[in-house]
Amino acid sequence: MAGKIDLKGKHVLVIGLARTGIATALFCADHGAIVTATDSRSTGELGESIAKLRAAGVQLELGGHSDSILAGQQLVIPSPGVPGDVALLVKARALKIPVWSEIELAFRFLSGQLIAITGSNGKTTTTSLIEYILRNAGFSTVLAGNIGTPLIAQVAETTDRTIVVAELSSFQLELIDTFRPNIAVFLNLTPDHLDRHKTLTAYGAAKARIFENQTSEDFAILNADDAVSTKYAPSLPQVYWFSRKTNVEQGAFVRDGKIIFRQAGRDDEILDCREIPLPGAHNLENVLAATIATRLAGARPAQIAEAIRSFAGVEHRIEFVAEIQGVRYYNDSKATNVDATLKALEAFPGRIVVILGGKDKDSDYSVLRPTLRDKAILVLLIGAAAKKIEHQIEGSVAIRQAETLEHAFQFAAQTAHAGDIVLLAPACASFDQFQNYEHRGRVFKDLVHQLQRSAEILRNENPKNPPDTERKNAETFGK
Repeated sequence: MAGKIDLKGKHVLVIGLARTGIATALFCADHGAIVTATDSRSTGELGESIAKLRAAGVQLELGGHSDSILAGQQLVIPSPGVPGDVALLVKARALKIPVWSEIELAFRFLSGQLIAITGSNGKTTTTSLIEYILRNAGFSTVLAGNIGTPLIAQVAETTDRTIVVAELSSFQLELIDTFRPNIAVFLNLTPDHLDRHKTLTAYGAAKARIFENQTSEDFAILNADDAVSTKYAPSLPQVYWFSRKTNVEQGAFVRDGKIIFRQAGRDDEILDCREIPLPGAHNLENVLAATIATRLAGARPAQIAEAIRSFAGVEHRIEFVAEIQGVRYYNDSKATNVDATLKALEAFPGRIVVILGGKDKDSDYSVLRPTLRDKAILVLLIGAAAKKIEHQIEGSVAIRQAETLEHAFQFAAQTAHAGDIVLLAPACASFDQFQNYEHRGRVFKDLVHQLQRSAEILRNENPKNPPDTERKNAETFGK
């Protein structure tokens, strides 16, 4: 890891007080910095976190910031949600004040080894699987980053024996300086966050910074099947490839239905692909990437195989919720872009009632048309992007405007028959109607469980009810 910096007495400005900003401000204050934190929200909107910050001695400027807030500052750390080109950061750079992301600061204090994972889709599943394999293989691990707990909040948990496994977004990577993972994974690149990055090239360049400071002692892992991201393969670290379509010279691939890890001309068979519990071709890619990362970190083939077989998946990522009267309900609230939704749809054979919509990220939903035509029987639209999505997918499948998730779920429950799938895979951000994608997913799961309880009550009260009558009774759910 990079050498620690001395924060004692240093003037630090933290911009944005969501989860990462709060953790960063408290960390800096705990290390003796003179911390100022600013947010466009008011004291009332920020709630209980204000008391913790004030107790730690953090100076607060809320409801916006003054023109003089940069005066005397020696380091500026914006939260990931703050675009790198906002006026305050532009001014900070003009004043020669370093502007770092939270992961850059955390990196200066981490101990042990670091595995970092980025990509447009599959980050959370791959990050969780890597940590799960290593933990089950007996390694001391820390799971952090964009997956939930900020990296800065986990620094104290690391030692020289720790392997930190961190999910990283383009927002976090675009403002690094010396950040250097021992193992860096770039899963894929598809259009996302174009409302912030503007172009796919700029988005890809931000993600590719994950390799920027690696040396010949480090490892880079990329997807040989993803033509867009392969061009970002670095020259200095040792490059390993994963592919579900072809053999690779060094890395992981599929041969005769089995996952093979190849290194220095030697092939190790890991497990049969049929033993992978996660659905979809995209999850096979995630498993291949995790196989390379964990093998390079020291896990043995048998340990990797055993952990993969028992991995239950990630909440909000094609998460099976329940089967009610033959209809299976899946929560993929983590599908916040079009490509993730495509992968979710492709994971099932067909007859899908899918819920789409939310906050648009300047996405092109027309690419969903062929897959919706082949896989879906109905699209229910919610949120701010609903009209745009309807315009771009009309003619491919039956469409109904539902406005809210609750209304969409009610109609899905009334429409779906035994053998159908009800899938929440929004292809959008959640911030128009929810706090985050986790909140959206929890609401969906609560609705499923309410329906499940209603169906069980009706079944217990009418044990001889014929299926059709029981289904009609369940249609009253939510009315």
